[in-house]
Amino acid sequence: MSDPLTILVDADACPVKEEVYRVAARHKAHVRVVSNSPFRVPVSERVKRVVVSDGFDAADDWIAENASPSTVVITADILLAERCLKAGATVLRHDGKSFDAASIGSAIATRAIMEDLRAGMDGVGGGPPPFSKADRSNFLQALDRVLVKLARS
Repeated sequence: MSDPLTILVDADACPVKEEVYRVAARHKAHVRVVSNSPFRVPVSERVKRVVVSDGFDAADDWIAENASPSTVVITADILLAERCLKAGATVLRHDGKSFDAASIGSAIATRAIMEDLRAGMDGVGGGPPPFSKADRSNFLQALDRVLVKLARS
């Protein structure tokens, strides 16, 4: 028997946890909500909260170690995305855009450039744009498509 479809959520800054629960329930997928502090999760045999130590990258390490071809990882963390892609996982950002083998290299390079620019600006910086209704809608559609595709394979 193959591993069940599982969604691993990098939960500390995730704005789409409720959407993950809804889509996962429709597809009967398991969900692991991974964080350094407890979050309320729905009462369900398929949804589990995973609280890791507050050590640096402890949540990322847990997610990367549990990523596999039967998992979807929800994260905006580019370096975590790279680790999960290497494990064969599908990786989605909160806005529904995916990280894949073709895009991860340029995403890492852009991250490094932006980090250098922010360091040279003495704390002045913008950060990501606000999360929108369109982002939420795009995420729901992308997660549904990914779970359908994984269920077929």
